[in-house]
Amino acid sequence: MSDSQSISNTELSLAAKIEALLFVSAEPVPVGQLAAALDVTSSVIERGLMELDASLLTRGLALQRNAGRVQLTTAPELASLVELFLGLEATTHLSRAALETLAIIAYQQPVTRPQVDSIRGVNSDSMLKSLLSKGLILESGRTEGPGRPILYSTTPEFLQHFGLSSILELPPLAAPVEVETVHAELLKG
Repeated sequence: MSDSQSISNTELSLAAKIEALLFVSAEPVPVGQLAAALDVTSSVIERGLMELDASLLTRGLALQRNAGRVQLTTAPELASLVELFLGLEATTHLSRAALETLAIIAYQQPVTRPQVDSIRGVNSDSMLKSLLSKGLILESGRTEGPGRPILYSTTPEFLQHFGLSSILELPPLAAPVEVETVHAELLKG
Protein backbone atom coordinates (compact mmCIF):
# COMPACT_ATOMS: atom_id res chain seq x y z
CA MET A 1 0.00 0.00 0.00
CA SER A 2 1.38 3.45 -0.94
CA ASP A 3 1.89 6.24 1.59
CA SER A 4 -0.88 8.30 0.02
CA GLN A 5 -3.32 5.41 0.39
CA SER A 6 -2.36 4.87 4.03
CA ILE A 7 -3.54 8.36 4.96
CA SER A 8 -7.21 7.97 5.66
CA ASN A 9 -9.65 10.56 4.38
CA THR A 10 -10.87 11.05 7.94
CA GLU A 11 -7.38 11.91 9.21
CA LEU A 12 -7.27 15.10 7.15
CA SER A 13 -8.55 18.31 8.72
CA LEU A 14 -11.82 19.83 7.59
CA ALA A 15 -9.89 22.80 6.19
CA ALA A 16 -7.76 20.42 4.07
CA LYS A 17 -10.87 18.69 2.73
CA ILE A 18 -12.48 22.03 1.86
CA GLU A 19 -9.26 23.18 0.19
CA ALA A 20 -9.20 20.02 -1.98
CA LEU A 21 -12.82 20.51 -3.07
CA LEU A 22 -12.27 24.19 -3.89
CA PHE A 23 -9.04 23.35 -5.74
CA VAL A 24 -10.80 21.02 -8.18
CA SER A 25 -13.86 23.25 -8.64
CA ALA A 26 -13.95 25.26 -11.86
CA GLU A 27 -16.22 27.92 -10.38
CA PRO A 28 -17.26 29.39 -7.02
CA VAL A 29 -19.02 26.82 -4.81
CA PRO A 30 -22.04 27.46 -2.56
CA VAL A 31 -21.34 26.78 1.12
CA GLY A 32 -24.33 24.43 1.16
CA GLN A 33 -22.77 22.32 -1.60
CA LEU A 34 -19.56 21.97 0.42
CA ALA A 35 -21.62 21.00 3.47
CA ALA A 36 -23.50 18.35 1.51
CA ALA A 37 -20.29 16.95 -0.01
CA LEU A 38 -18.65 16.63 3.41
CA ASP A 39 -21.85 15.61 5.21
CA VAL A 40 -21.65 18.42 7.78
CA THR A 41 -23.67 21.56 8.51
CA SER A 42 -23.05 24.93 6.86
CA SER A 43 -21.86 26.35 10.20
CA VAL A 44 -19.19 23.62 10.38
CA ILE A 45 -18.12 24.55 6.84
CA GLU A 46 -17.91 28.23 7.86
CA ARG A 47 -15.56 27.29 10.72
CA GLY A 48 -13.48 25.22 8.29
CA LEU A 49 -13.37 28.13 5.85
CA MET A 50 -12.15 30.47 8.61
CA GLU A 51 -9.41 27.96 9.49
CA LEU A 52 -8.45 27.59 5.81
CA ASP A 53 -8.48 31.36 5.29
CA ALA A 54 -6.13 31.84 8.25
CA SER A 55 -3.74 29.15 6.96
CA LEU A 56 -3.64 30.79 3.51
CA LEU A 57 -2.46 34.17 4.83
CA THR A 58 1.19 33.20 4.42
CA ARG A 59 0.72 31.34 1.14
CA GLY A 60 0.11 32.22 -2.49
CA LEU A 61 -3.60 31.46 -2.38
CA ALA A 62 -6.66 33.19 -0.96
CA LEU A 63 -10.33 32.51 -0.39
CA GLN A 64 -12.74 34.68 -2.33
CA ARG A 65 -16.40 35.00 -1.34
CA ASN A 66 -19.22 36.36 -3.44
CA ALA A 67 -22.99 35.92 -3.14
CA GLY A 68 -22.80 32.97 -0.74
CA ARG A 69 -20.19 31.17 -2.84
CA VAL A 70 -16.52 30.60 -2.14
CA GLN A 71 -13.55 30.05 -4.45
CA LEU A 72 -9.84 29.39 -4.13
CA THR A 73 -7.82 32.04 -6.04
CA THR A 74 -4.26 33.27 -6.21
CA ALA A 75 -3.37 35.91 -3.64
CA PRO A 76 -4.03 39.44 -5.00
CA GLU A 77 -0.49 40.51 -4.01
CA LEU A 78 0.89 38.05 -6.57
CA ALA A 79 -1.20 39.25 -9.53
CA SER A 80 1.70 40.88 -11.38
CA LEU A 81 3.90 37.79 -10.90
CA VAL A 82 1.15 35.49 -12.19
CA GLU A 83 0.46 37.81 -15.16
CA LEU A 84 4.16 37.82 -16.04
CA PHE A 85 4.45 34.03 -15.67
CA LEU A 86 1.39 33.37 -17.83
CA GLY A 87 2.30 36.06 -20.37
CA LEU A 88 -0.97 37.90 -19.83
CA GLU A 89 -1.54 41.46 -20.94
CA ALA A 90 -1.44 44.13 -18.29
CA THR A 91 -4.68 44.52 -16.38
CA THR A 92 -7.28 46.42 -18.35
CA HIS A 93 -7.52 50.03 -17.32
CA LEU A 94 -10.99 51.40 -16.75
CA SER A 95 -12.05 54.92 -17.69
CA ARG A 96 -13.24 57.33 -15.03
CA ALA A 97 -16.84 56.88 -16.26
CA ALA A 98 -16.52 53.08 -16.13
CA LEU A 99 -15.09 53.23 -12.60
CA GLU A 100 -17.89 55.56 -11.53
CA THR A 101 -20.53 53.20 -12.95
CA LEU A 102 -18.82 50.18 -11.42
CA ALA A 103 -18.65 51.85 -8.00
CA ILE A 104 -22.37 52.61 -8.09
CA ILE A 105 -23.15 48.99 -8.96
CA ALA A 106 -20.76 47.63 -6.31
CA TYR A 107 -22.27 49.70 -3.50
CA GLN A 108 -25.92 49.64 -4.58
CA GLN A 109 -26.24 46.12 -6.05
CA PRO A 110 -28.48 44.84 -7.34
CA VAL A 111 -29.25 48.04 -9.22
CA THR A 112 -31.05 48.97 -12.45
CA ARG A 113 -29.73 51.12 -15.30
CA PRO A 114 -32.24 53.91 -14.53
CA GLN A 115 -30.97 53.96 -10.93
CA VAL A 116 -27.35 54.17 -12.15
CA ASP A 117 -28.32 56.92 -14.63
CA SER A 118 -30.07 58.84 -11.84
CA ILE A 119 -26.98 58.78 -9.63
CA ARG A 120 -24.53 59.58 -12.45
CA GLY A 121 -26.77 62.16 -14.11
CA VAL A 122 -26.02 60.76 -17.59
CA ASN A 123 -26.95 57.75 -19.71
CA SER A 124 -24.93 54.70 -18.69
CA ASP A 125 -25.77 52.27 -21.53
CA SER A 126 -22.27 52.22 -23.05
CA MET A 127 -20.58 51.90 -19.64
CA LEU A 128 -22.82 48.97 -18.71
CA LYS A 129 -22.07 47.25 -22.04
CA SER A 130 -18.34 47.77 -21.52
CA LEU A 131 -18.42 46.42 -17.94
CA LEU A 132 -20.53 43.44 -19.06
CA SER A 133 -18.05 42.63 -21.86
CA LYS A 134 -15.15 42.79 -19.39
CA GLY A 135 -17.00 40.38 -17.08
CA LEU A 136 -16.96 42.82 -14.14
CA ILE A 137 -20.77 42.96 -13.86
CA LEU A 138 -23.62 40.65 -14.79
CA GLU A 139 -27.35 40.75 -15.29
CA SER A 140 -28.64 39.36 -12.00
CA GLY A 141 -32.37 39.45 -12.60
CA ARG A 142 -35.25 41.84 -13.23
CA THR A 143 -37.31 44.07 -10.97
CA GLU A 144 -41.04 43.61 -10.54
CA GLY A 145 -41.74 47.25 -11.52
CA PRO A 146 -43.02 48.67 -14.81
CA GLY A 147 -40.98 47.46 -17.77
CA ARG A 148 -39.16 44.98 -15.50
CA PRO A 149 -35.73 46.66 -15.83
CA ILE A 150 -32.62 44.49 -15.62
CA LEU A 151 -30.75 44.34 -12.31
CA TYR A 152 -26.94 44.50 -12.38
CA SER A 153 -24.48 43.10 -9.82
CA THR A 154 -20.72 42.61 -9.63
CA THR A 155 -19.02 39.31 -10.49
CA PRO A 156 -16.22 37.27 -8.92
CA GLU A 157 -13.98 38.75 -11.65
CA PHE A 158 -14.75 42.19 -10.19
CA LEU A 159 -13.40 40.98 -6.83
CA GLN A 160 -10.30 39.53 -8.49
CA HIS A 161 -9.69 42.68 -10.54
CA PHE A 162 -9.67 44.82 -7.39
CA GLY A 163 -7.94 42.28 -5.12
CA LEU A 164 -10.92 41.75 -2.83
CA SER A 165 -11.95 38.47 -1.24
CA SER A 166 -15.49 39.69 -0.54
CA ILE A 167 -17.76 42.60 -1.41
CA LEU A 168 -17.70 43.35 2.32
CA GLU A 169 -14.08 44.52 1.92
CA LEU A 170 -15.16 47.59 -0.06
CA PRO A 171 -14.20 50.74 1.84
CA PRO A 172 -17.11 52.46 3.56
CA LEU A 173 -18.75 55.30 1.70
CA ALA A 174 -18.10 58.78 3.08
CA ALA A 175 -21.15 60.40 4.62
CA PRO A 176 -22.71 62.96 2.30
CA VAL A 177 -21.85 66.51 3.22
CA GLU A 178 -24.86 68.68 3.97
CA VAL A 179 -25.04 71.76 1.74
CA GLU A 180 -26.06 73.92 4.71
CA THR A 181 -22.95 72.83 6.63
CA VAL A 182 -20.69 73.74 3.72
CA HIS A 183 -22.35 77.14 3.34
CA ALA A 184 -22.04 77.84 7.08
CA GLU A 185 -18.33 76.93 6.98
CA LEU A 186 -17.76 79.18 3.96
CA LEU A 187 -19.48 82.10 5.67
CA LYS A 188 -17.31 81.67 8.79
CA GLY A 189 -14.09 81.73 6.73
